[in-house]
Amino acid sequence: MPQPASDAALEFGRRVRERRIALGLSQERLAEGTELHWSFVGRIERGKANLTLRNILRVAEALGADPGDLMRGLTSGPDAGEE
Repeated sequence: MPQPASDAALEFGRRVRERRIALGLSQERLAEGTELHWSFVGRIERGKANLTLRNILRVAEALGADPGDLMRGLTSGPDAGEE
């Protein structure tokens, strides 16, 4: 099974999933609000996608969240699985 893109991507995805579920949205409904494919939303939530700034903003807007809140405390440390 492929590793997450990074620890930051894994945590970002966890935050997106948590917010999406709290709002009662399916991945498909979130995808509609972001103009991204639903399978890409799944990759985001599993930490498998390395998002562009544009897509971070799209996801945050669709979730009604401040992008800074989704990103707060994330670092560009080593990729997941690296030491």
